[in-house]
Amino acid sequence: MDVQFWGVRGTFPVARRPASRIGGNTPCAAVTSGAGDVFIIDAGTGIRTLGDALIAGRKTGPLRLSLIFTHFHLDHVQGLPFFAPLLLVDAEIRFYSALDPEDMKGYLGRLMGKPYFPMPFDRTPAAKSFHKIDGAGIGIGSVRISACPLHHPQGSVAYRLEEDGAAVVFATDTEPVADRVDERLAEFAKGASCLVYDAMFTPEEYVSGRQGWGHSTWLEGAKLAKAAGVSNLILSHFNPDHSDRVILGLARRARGIFPATTCAREGLRLTLTPNGPTARGREADRS
Repeated sequence: MDVQFWGVRGTFPVARRPASRIGGNTPCAAVTSGAGDVFIIDAGTGIRTLGDALIAGRKTGPLRLSLIFTHFHLDHVQGLPFFAPLLLVDAEIRFYSALDPEDMKGYLGRLMGKPYFPMPFDRTPAAKSFHKIDGAGIGIGSVRISACPLHHPQGSVAYRLEEDGAAVVFATDTEPVADRVDERLAEFAKGASCLVYDAMFTPEEYVSGRQGWGHSTWLEGAKLAKAAGVSNLILSHFNPDHSDRVILGLARRARGIFPATTCAREGLRLTLTPNGPTARGREADRS
């Protein structure tokens, strides 16, 4: 199972030189199973480039994709109208979230409705279906997907994707539990090959007035990774005001508590095994 990051910023995209190494697109990641099934986590602005890559690399036959939403805040959906596979007559896209299917369909319809976008969602040519992931989880091909509620305004969920003993957990929008590790999330992530975690704020920023905003810190991520016994911690959902230098510094500080920590960055690709991920390409925070 492979994981590749296409957008790792939170709140809104950035385009400036001090952010070019980590990347400026909002959340989107792709998980590819051993059988070649593609699971897309969130539709931030990074999904535009992912869509182009999927079309460029497609083989014969229809393009079949699963798009999974952690929640529907704008930074996690704003790239969907520009996702080129939506415009393919031979694409099949299955949409998943923790919401009832009709509610999810309604949210996406409003995102691409008047006066915000010229092409209505329900008129895009791709075949679409809508599905709910609840606490029991679901199996898609060789991958088991389960969900865990997070502490975030208007709700968000973490997802665990598991195949052949390797697992990745995405927990990109969550607030820490006061004075202790989030035990529910630690149990959910237990033994995962890779935990992708919300590092929106520094601990200093968080205590200076960001409580209740629904986001976390590198420190809470390191403590959670340690408690859950994961193989690797990947910090993500970075503050748009943080430069590459600041973000790389967060990872260095986190490694003081949990040594197997790195930063997500656009283009970073990991091959997951039961013992942890192997990076393909350079790791941005090691230099």
